[in-house]
Amino acid sequence: MTYNPIGIIHSPFTDLSAMPIQPTGKISGPGRVEIFPEHAKGLKDLDGFSHIILLYHFHEVKDTALIVTPFMDSEPRGIFATRAPNRPNPIGLSVVRLLAVQDNTLLVDDIDVLDGTPLLDVKPYVPEFDHRPDARVGWLEAARGAVREQVSDGRFG
Repeated sequence: MTYNPIGIIHSPFTDLSAMPIQPTGKISGPGRVEIFPEHAKGLKDLDGFSHIILLYHFHEVKDTALIVTPFMDSEPRGIFATRAPNRPNPIGLSVVRLLAVQDNTLLVDDIDVLDGTPLLDVKPYVPEFDHRPDARVGWLEAARGAVREQVSDGRFG
């Protein structure tokens, strides 16, 4: 199985420590997503969506772990019950606000991704498909709302 990047994510975050841990964080910010020219035709009609889903490769992850102590918690958890980057397949996901499509560049806001991250895919966010009002959040229930203030502390760098 081989995946090739379709673009590069550019953000104001150049250091793993002090980054937002989710796009809803208070310090998440504007960015741009450069789609490689050979994939630019695939952006047709994307400008009608307010939000998009970015799938990307955690290129700075050096190791994997099946048990991690996630942000907003002090108890070790199974990797698949977290969004920690040290995964067997280091794939990240962020829902960001799409501000504009300019040629092969997506201008976005609410980004939480390290500058220079390889982009694997873009999907439109569709509330009717993606929003689940009855969703349970497991161990994160105790930390609801805290993500807006939480920043990376380098524990996964």
